[in-house]
Amino acid sequence: MAFKALAALTFAALQVTNAALIRRVTCADGNTVNNAACCSLFAVRDDIQQNLFDGGECGEEVHESLRLTFHDAIGLGSNGGGGADGSIAIFEDIETNFHANNGVDEIIDEQRPFVQRSGMTVGDFIQFAGAIGVSNCPGAPRLPVFLGRPNATAPAPDLTVPEPFDTVDSILARFADAGNFSPAEVVALLASHTIAAADHVDPTIPGTPFDSTPETFDTQFFVETQLRGTLFPGTGGNQGEVESPLQGELRLQSDSELARDERTACEWQSFVNNQQKIQNAFAAAFTKMTVLGHNVNDLIDCSELVPEPPVFTKAATLPAGLTHNDIEQACAATPFPTLATDPGPATSVAPVPPS
Repeated sequence: MAFKALAALTFAALQVTNAALIRRVTCADGNTVNNAACCSLFAVRDDIQQNLFDGGECGEEVHESLRLTFHDAIGLGSNGGGGADGSIAIFEDIETNFHANNGVDEIIDEQRPFVQRSGMTVGDFIQFAGAIGVSNCPGAPRLPVFLGRPNATAPAPDLTVPEPFDTVDSILARFADAGNFSPAEVVALLASHTIAAADHVDPTIPGTPFDSTPETFDTQFFVETQLRGTLFPGTGGNQGEVESPLQGELRLQSDSELARDERTACEWQSFVNNQQKIQNAFAAAFTKMTVLGHNVNDLIDCSELVPEPPVFTKAATLPAGLTHNDIEQACAATPFPTLATDPGPATSVAPVPPS
């Protein structure tokens, strides 16, 4: 008994000692952080929340800032160059001319004055803005933020960003080459499409969302990509687009095929109505993506600057007017989850309004 008491006291003493060793730093503005290098980010965060994200909305600038984190980071592979280093903005005149980067010049130009007054490297700012923006979206995970990426000295190679009309083989190979991403991690990263919209896949319908709830980070995207759709023929303005049964919604050909491929279909389906899984899996895959081209041990963790996103608890549903028979079952191992159907007649999905 005496030995147990002594052991308990020793453990308690170690806890107190460890707590004393972890000293919080008080910044000049009164905020406290684990590392003084993170102090400057409070002002940057407040600036972009108020002036880039319209006071903390989950709108178009958030969608585009998240897209930019991916387009900057994924340009890395065995051929060298690229990674999360800001090259897409530093060498904007080169990389925005790559076909896959069509449209990213808009958010690059919007972010430029914020980057200039932030004092951050471009690669750090792009990833920071993406993480802060996503925190405005109900249901989103709290994403990591790292500081210390040097600015790019060369542009990323062309043909390193997957496109909507690429095959599943090509997409999985590109992700594997860029960062040894598994098929499950590819599916997890595509959870970003739950708060996304397309302006340039079909330029005749800008702001078209990929699911019916682009303002929330939920699992509705994984339901609606599994609805029966029709692939558009040809390679015109709607190249890479699949007709969705929901009016006003756009489905990428690549999303449609990944939802039905035997390597990814069951993982895709597993996100349906599983809010905890989509949060955990996306945060883990984003963490891996956001440090591509860097050793994370050389970076400073400033994740505590990211606000807790609003909670979202609504269950996934089938859109009004549709039934389980409208689901195109693709996972052979398990049946598609049973979902309630939204009440009322079928409605059109509204476009994401421009800034």
